Amino acid sequence: MPTDQIAEFTETVEVSGHIIDSLILPKVLDAITMAGGSFRIDDISVGQTRHDASAARIAISAPTQAMLDEILATISDHGAVPVHGQDCRLATADCQGAFPEGFYSTTNQRTEVRINGQWLEVESQEMDCGICVDADDQKVRCVPMSEVQRGQQFVVGYAGVRVHPETRGAAAHGFEFMNSSVSTEKPKGVATAQVAREILRARREGTDILLVGGPAIVNTGSVSHMTRLIQGGFVQKLFAGNALAAHDIEHAMFGTSLGVHLKSGEIIEAGHEHHLRDINRIRRIGGIRQAVEAEQLTSGIMYECVKNGVDFLLAGSIRDDGPLPEVITDTLDAQRQMREAIRGVSFCLMIATTLHSIAVGNLLPAWVRVVCVDINPSTVIKLSDRGSFQTIGLVTDVEPFLRALVSDLEQAS
Repeated sequence: MPTDQIAEFTETVEVSGHIIDSLILPKVLDAITMAGGSFRIDDISVGQTRHDASAARIAISAPTQAMLDEILATISDHGAVPVHGQDCRLATADCQGAFPEGFYSTTNQRTEVRINGQWLEVESQEMDCGICVDADDQKVRCVPMSEVQRGQQFVVGYAGVRVHPETRGAAAHGFEFMNSSVSTEKPKGVATAQVAREILRARREGTDILLVGGPAIVNTGSVSHMTRLIQGGFVQKLFAGNALAAHDIEHAMFGTSLGVHLKSGEIIEAGHEHHLRDINRIRRIGGIRQAVEAEQLTSGIMYECVKNGVDFLLAGSIRDDGPLPEVITDTLDAQRQMREAIRGVSFCLMIATTLHSIAVGNLLPAWVRVVCVDINPSTVIKLSDRGSFQTIGLVTDVEPFLRALVSDLEQAS
């Protein structure tokens, strides 16, 4: 490729997989030129069928080593690996709760690092972490910044790191109908049926289904749909905040949500106090599970979670009232518990909660399928902007979506 400047620093990389139909190769080439470098494709082999992998060898040139390093760092996220293989470089953490300077910042895609000439897969894959290496046990894993211990070894730089991007070939079977990540014009019936099939697939495979929910589930009158999902075994884990649980319990105890009677739509006198009164009642009893056992809580989403063995994790925020006893108010502790809980999850359904959806999306590896349902398209856009590119968005109201989803699941079961 011609260039007006003399390139003095070069590196040859290889990229392989479904690099044509998933547009990985064009992304790599664009990244090179956008960063000020130039390229020459020395070799390319294109798969003959949809299932065949392709491969390309690309010589990259840049006027400075710093620019070349920046290019290699950028394209490594697309799976481009230097041909002249070398082991990863390590540095020791000299400060509690902080990585060594120049640490490798992870993506949510499958990653390997090379140690003693051997490629090892990174465990607990998560974006925005460092890669901790235990040379004695030959184990590598993602570690968040807050959990760095002094003396641990971390990967620095991009040498000896190999990323395996999720490709269209790996993801196509479930969501061919969704060509864009978010749109108000997708056929809702078709989309809901596809979501139902993904949930059924996860249940057949024995993997967990995670639901991340906001209080709009209650406010839109969708409690009955949610309880049927839980009773049918279509939810194994629930992540939410104080609000979903508090509004759900308010509905169970008073028939209201935020003081509005959900059946009649009437604003109840002094109804604005109901959520405080239900939180207070639960705190006096000792917790949600204790309230169920004492038959003080006899219906609703949280009741069904307790009765059906669904693990729920409630993470708090600074605006919470109460909060309920089960709400985790330490955000770092909530992150730790979420990381543990998402193991074994293969499908995540996010419904009407911007902050919780983004938070959980940051923790999920790229191979976990994510569907985000919200009346506000910006929620899904923010998820994609934060790196959760596997998220499929459905812009619709909560109640009709859940009603249709429950119907599709029950008919197919």
